[in-house]
Amino acid sequence: MTDGTRLLVLGGTEFVGRAVVDDALARGWDVTLFHRGTRDAPPGVRDLRGDRSAVGGLDALAAGEWDVAVDTWSWAPSAVRDAAHLLDDRVGRYVYVSSRSVYTYPTGAGLAEDAPVVEASPDDGADVDYARAKRGGELAVEEAFGHRAILARAGLILGPWENVGRLPWWLQRVARGGPVLAPGPRELPLQYVDARDLAAFVLDVTEQGLSGPFNVVSPSGHATMGELLDACVAATGSDAELRWTAPDAIEAAGIAPWTELPVWLPPGELHDTLHRGDVSRAVAAGLRNRPVEETVADTWAWLQTQPDGGAPQRADRPRVGLDPDKEARALAL
Repeated sequence: MTDGTRLLVLGGTEFVGRAVVDDALARGWDVTLFHRGTRDAPPGVRDLRGDRSAVGGLDALAAGEWDVAVDTWSWAPSAVRDAAHLLDDRVGRYVYVSSRSVYTYPTGAGLAEDAPVVEASPDDGADVDYARAKRGGELAVEEAFGHRAILARAGLILGPWENVGRLPWWLQRVARGGPVLAPGPRELPLQYVDARDLAAFVLDVTEQGLSGPFNVVSPSGHATMGELLDACVAATGSDAELRWTAPDAIEAAGIAPWTELPVWLPPGELHDTLHRGDVSRAVAAGLRNRPVEETVADTWAWLQTQPDGGAPQRADRPRVGLDPDKEARALAL
């Protein structure tokens, strides 16, 4: 594929979809967005509107042909099914941005794309959990596109345009300065992907003619918890004092990992599932992961462009972050 490649992005105004659009435009691709219109489309794209969960919501896609489609849908698999079947003879390759959540829990350290997955159906509606929704979406795309389907099983996603709030919370907390509860151990390995690196990867693999599932996340230990928070201190220029705290002390204080302390999971089964997966297939296919310092600095710079320095939040995800009073009590123990 070359300049002028025709790309259809289902979504495209937020986070991963926005990163895909930006990367495609930089390549000189011809980009069409299909979205609900809750946010403005970025400049330089063809703008189609529709609510794929509503009757007749795909009407705007009744005509047109594209070389590649990228779908970021996270809810009812039946909506992916309907879009994929509508487009199967008018799109060359279909990328579904899925999740490593499709694997049955626990997914032990080092398991690859052939690990067991949850039971799901492409006909499922909106009443299924996240793992089944993503797996059902995968099945829908495979059913329609077969060997032309690419399943990008992302892990933890960070970077500019983040609408979940994990890295933005850490940056805003560190920017406030003072003693910061830093969950240890400091050398705890992390596994994540910058949304821009995820975007570049999925477009690259379409150009290579690859297919099938890929665990699209950095190698485990690409960064550590210490390196992530050090980068937050450096990016914000704050006087924050990172006070490294052992996992058992955090548990004793009643602080929840992942939600109250975003990104962080203590060593153990869940950490192995989220932060120690096998990504050798994606790396062999060309996945490149920028330094953590770049991801953090660019996310901080983007936050400064948002109203009141705040980050947009997805309504379907819980709020993240630790209450300041609760943090102060834990630090006083």
